[in-house]
Amino acid sequence: MSAETVLQRSDPPRAPLPVPPAIRPLQLRDRAPLHQLLTKDALFTREEVSVALELIDGALAEPGGEYRVLVAELDGALAGYVCYGPTPMTDGTWDLYWIVTHPQVRGNGVARALVGRMEGELRALGARMVRVETSRLDGYGAAHAFYERMSYPVCAVMPDFYRPGDDLVVMLKRL
Repeated sequence: MSAETVLQRSDPPRAPLPVPPAIRPLQLRDRAPLHQLLTKDALFTREEVSVALELIDGALAEPGGEYRVLVAELDGALAGYVCYGPTPMTDGTWDLYWIVTHPQVRGNGVARALVGRMEGELRALGARMVRVETSRLDGYGAAHAFYERMSYPVCAVMPDFYRPGDDLVVMLKRL
């Protein structure tokens, strides 16, 4: 799923962290920890990890280009990241491709902080909207709930898009 966005959590959200995460642009030193994060708890298939790393590598190769990545740190340790980019052939539409948080901090506001920072940067660039594409499989229910809490309502469902029984869900937020 090339434009897969995943934040999975089965427990209810926890209280926000006492100190908010530091959000900063991607650096070359982040690549190995991001790879570890993507494989940490087997949420992603080998193909999904490969695609995520391809986008990270694209962001590293061309800062400010087609793919952009912000990382979150807590106490100097990588806590999560968000990958996004401009949607080709549109005026002010952006895609949120991936958001991943460390299992130990899920539900503590790291993803919220990453999306908030991304949206702030996009508003400053004159973005009009952000699109999220994800799967409708049961394992993505927490991701859907997160996006809905962040004011990304479902605007389209494409049945059997990824494979039979695996629908594409498109969520959209106007900035």
